[in-house]
Amino acid sequence: MMRGSATVFTVRDITASLAYYRDKLGFDVAFEYGVPTCYVGLCSGDVSLHLIAASRTPRQPGHGTACIYVDDIDALHVDLTKRGAKVIKAPANQDYGLRDFDVADLDGNMIFFGMEIPRT
Repeated sequence: MMRGSATVFTVRDITASLAYYRDKLGFDVAFEYGVPTCYVGLCSGDVSLHLIAASRTPRQPGHGTACIYVDDIDALHVDLTKRGAKVIKAPANQDYGLRDFDVADLDGNMIFFGMEIPRT
């Protein structure tokens, strides 16, 4: 039975990316691996994201995507904007039943934050 997952983003500068995810997106650092650091685990609530240095993988930076579901999309948008996250678009109600907005990291990896729109 599956119980969880972690999205892995390839990044050019793992130190700068770790700081961005911690300071701008509000993730906690769960672990750092390697000397110098080449792999990082991040978490927020039940969400796990991992970062790998581009020098350690054939995958190119900036091609990753994750969708993260949240309880209060508008409060999160305000918080991330205040923190200086690179918000691509403001929250909007979508035809597919979510209110969502998009954020990019330093390499262009995308995170889509979404909240189900209550049905009336």
